[in-house]
Amino acid sequence: MTVLIGLSGGIGTGKSTVARMFAEEGAVVIDADAIVHELQAPGMPLVAEIAAAFGDQVLDANGALDRAALGAIVFRDEAARRRLNAIVHPKVGAEFARRIGAARSAGVRVLVLDIPLLFEGRKAGTGSAAAMHFDATVLVAAPEALQIERQVARDGASREEALRRIRAQLPIEEKKALADYVIDNGGTLDETRRQVREVLRQVLAAAP
Repeated sequence: MTVLIGLSGGIGTGKSTVARMFAEEGAVVIDADAIVHELQAPGMPLVAEIAAAFGDQVLDANGALDRAALGAIVFRDEAARRRLNAIVHPKVGAEFARRIGAARSAGVRVLVLDIPLLFEGRKAGTGSAAAMHFDATVLVAAPEALQIERQVARDGASREEALRRIRAQLPIEEKKALADYVIDNGGTLDETRRQVREVLRQVLAAAP
């Protein structure tokens, strides 16, 4: 049996770091963002669909998707964000299903689905993972000030833009209430790794 874990976290919480730790503990990780990037590669049909919905302003000079331009639109406009999700999520969900099936067929023991908007989608009943059954859901959390610092350092975002991105997502306390486990990634890497191992231990102990 493959144990399925849904992993999520707000922008700048360090979710990618936690996903990597799960992989280092032997889990197979499927990254929703990586799938999105593959589907939005230059020349892919999804790029044309997004341009049709939001205009050529979201394309760069080579016709590739300009993610910064698209982000500037959807992080400021909830209706635009919903429109983008309605275009992207079904295709991401189909690719998720294909990869999950392949992992189960290969006998993978622990499969982690790294999904940034897992809890937003489940609350709204939309998105690629809304109806998916998980053996456990895990939220990566960090103090808001640290989330802002990480975005500024990683993306070069202004503090105002970083805060806008955070506030565009479901409040962290609501996510905590929806999650089976919460990993606090506001401390050291060793502290985070201990939490990852404990979550794995508990999830595997409860699995058939």
